Amino acid sequence: MNIQPNRQSSAFGRKFDHANQTSQPQASSPFYSQSEASAVNAKIDSRPLVIGLCDALVRTDLLIETCFAEVGRQPTRMAKFFRAALGGKASFKSHVQDTAEIDPANLPYDPAVIELIKSARAEGRPVYLASGSNGRLVERVAEHLGLFDGWFASTDQTNLSGADKAHQLVQAFGEGGYDYVGAKGSDLPAWNSAAKAVVLRKSKWLGHIEASEVEHLDGERPTWRAWAKLLRVHQYAKNVLVFAPLLASHVFTIPALSQAILAFIAFSLCASSVYILNDLVDLREDRGHRSKRTRPLASGVIPLTHGAIAAPLLLAASMLMALAVSVPFAAVLLGYFALTTAYSFGLKRMLLIDVIALAGLYTVRVLGGAVAVGVGVSEWLLGFCLMLFLSLALIKRYVELAARRDADLADPTSRDYKLGDLELVGALAAATGLNSVTIFALYISSDSVNQLYARPEILWLVAPLLFYWISRALVLACRRQMNDDPVVFALRDRASLVTVALAALLVVVAI
Repeated sequence: MNIQPNRQSSAFGRKFDHANQTSQPQASSPFYSQSEASAVNAKIDSRPLVIGLCDALVRTDLLIETCFAEVGRQPTRMAKFFRAALGGKASFKSHVQDTAEIDPANLPYDPAVIELIKSARAEGRPVYLASGSNGRLVERVAEHLGLFDGWFASTDQTNLSGADKAHQLVQAFGEGGYDYVGAKGSDLPAWNSAAKAVVLRKSKWLGHIEASEVEHLDGERPTWRAWAKLLRVHQYAKNVLVFAPLLASHVFTIPALSQAILAFIAFSLCASSVYILNDLVDLREDRGHRSKRTRPLASGVIPLTHGAIAAPLLLAASMLMALAVSVPFAAVLLGYFALTTAYSFGLKRMLLIDVIALAGLYTVRVLGGAVAVGVGVSEWLLGFCLMLFLSLALIKRYVELAARRDADLADPTSRDYKLGDLELVGALAAATGLNSVTIFALYISSDSVNQLYARPEILWLVAPLLFYWISRALVLACRRQMNDDPVVFALRDRASLVTVALAALLVVVAI
């Protein structure tokens, strides 16, 4: 018996005709008869190995991944997803994943599971893939790897997860007639019905498994370093901008400093929340990037479920911290979250609007610091910040385009830039950066400086330092000696740190 399944209604995939692979009979539906299932079992020479897909074969959750990818690509689809969810989880998965663009070649496969599959095949054992994901995605993964005799998956009527997955496997192979490899709580029924349960990473499930034989495969667990990388702790340095109004107005009091510190923490927590959200949306692009593919979510070091839970918790903590500062500051922080979320879901794909939004996010930090401390913000400071941050954002885009051109890659799909824009983007970065130097020089010449500084003429020495730092950043970007983010580069670059220290010293002397 070798029945070709209906791709729209079947939860059991066909036999893949790979080299050196003997033909096995396959059932065609989750509702085939017991006699057909027995025929399948009778012709299997050895106990089959069944592999779970999400969080097992691949260190990701395809449902979460496709949801964020589709909403990030087209935010208006969120309303359609809610309507689809009313039809049940199977309908929701089908609606979300039917048009999802997942590249199987870039998924974070678990090397231990791949080795287990290869060992089973070397022993002549049949290997099957079983997943609660939609059959379209499961089939693409199975065909890409070429290691499976068949696959089980959800349809638009059947959600192949938990007890339903176990029932399907028992129908195909019999009670205790297969070994199952999984990693999460929803795999418990499949483990309990298996002859041997292979548990990945999540040892807390071991005590609940009733299979006669249990094997635990330990793997890479999230470390504090991985979480620090996910939260972008190194990016917290950007939030020192909240102290700029305090320093510019020379308000050096303990209460003001305390409020600024709370504002710094609130912005840091909020930023981490948005960084995680951005990583969830950009998983596909990050995995194809030379450096971003090592990010914790893209590489599978931290499960997507953990990231999806951490993001709203961090946002809630940041808003509570903001309310502890003041209600107006909480409103500013909420505006920052709205702008950065809009950037993640759409603005970053708009030509030049993306760099204006990035510059605005830096400037909002300055405004937030002013509101937290209770001081005004001068037009000089806002103009200087806007021009400087526009320059940094353009340098960031320049570096990204230069890397793609050097690697002979096509125009970026996640940004509205062409490789031919490289020189113009560099020119705009230079123009806005030098404009910030001009604004700083005009500020030094204004009457307000004489009221704040005892020796304002010393500030003229800061101008050439600022010119040097911006020009050097541009030169290094042209030489391909800068990382993707110029701010992060500056935090690690000795010359940049020395330049900032000298500028700060001159400002202190001028007071």
